[in-house]
Amino acid sequence: MKLFYSPGACSIGIQILLREIGKPFELVKTDLHKGAQHTPEFLAVNPKAKVPVLQRDDASILTEFPAIAIYLARTNPDKNLLPSGLEGEVRTLELLDYMVATIHMRGFARLMRPGMFSTTPGDEDKIRQTGREIVLHGFANLQTALGGKPYLFGDFSIADAALFYLEFWARNRAQVPLPANLDAHLDRMLARPGVQSSLAAEGLA
Repeated sequence: MKLFYSPGACSIGIQILLREIGKPFELVKTDLHKGAQHTPEFLAVNPKAKVPVLQRDDASILTEFPAIAIYLARTNPDKNLLPSGLEGEVRTLELLDYMVATIHMRGFARLMRPGMFSTTPGDEDKIRQTGREIVLHGFANLQTALGGKPYLFGDFSIADAALFYLEFWARNRAQVPLPANLDAHLDRMLARPGVQSSLAAEGLA
């Protein structure tokens, strides 16, 4: 398999899952900050011009964080990356969608890339503030979801890989305060060998 990623992007969550699974894969760097996602070569792989992208062993392409994460969990059931039963699966998808579609795409995107949301000079501070409010509200909800558990569903799952990249952005890029239990979750994630290897591979260690 090949994982198309950009350093520090949400794709690090998928890389962590691949390392947790332990099967061989190749990393293909696609630097979003340099516009590599808009090159003809990358668009031939993913016309959406975004990461993560997983090229499977049969050369087929899979995109979007939740879809890739669930695929990896379902094709590696021995790793127990997805809570069991229909209820466990839909609750995991519920959290994944909220983290990716709301906290990431509506919150952090405004906070870290305000120019995407307005062409009017002077609007950026207001856009950043809106993004910060969305992130803080999201973290308050995730704080409740995590509670006193070590991971979102008790044991490590695909949902924790998504929570990790949000927490990592908050602490290291956006300076957004984390609730105490999310802060502890981030430290717990940083102690996992798969996370350490992923950070090192992206030059973020």
